[in-house]
Amino acid sequence: MNYSVVLEAAWLVHDVDDINDAIGVAVSEAGKRLNQEDMEYVEVEVGFTDCPACGEPFDSAFIAADTALVGLVLEMKVFNAESTEHAQRIAKSDIGGALRDVPLKVVDTIEDADAEEDDEA
Repeated sequence: MNYSVVLEAAWLVHDVDDINDAIGVAVSEAGKRLNQEDMEYVEVEVGFTDCPACGEPFDSAFIAADTALVGLVLEMKVFNAESTEHAQRIAKSDIGGALRDVPLKVVDTIEDADAEEDDEA
């Protein structure tokens, strides 16, 4: 089976005073580290957090003392996994190897039905 696995990463950015700069630096640094490991196939985006008061989503980034915590969303396709859990372990291992010391959490795993239909054709 083929899956799309979505991980959330907590990325620290030091010496920053603007949210947009923090987001740009976090996405750029994560992309650079993934590319150094030939993992250009991992999609990197800023995550969203729901406002506790109104429920509307906003960029998952917070600055305190010129240090930002940016929540990134990393998506990777995993091919020929034995199960959902196997796909999650593969994605977390591969991405975690490239982004050492970055906390990761699996947030979604989607079975890729299109790839299965292509195999049958």
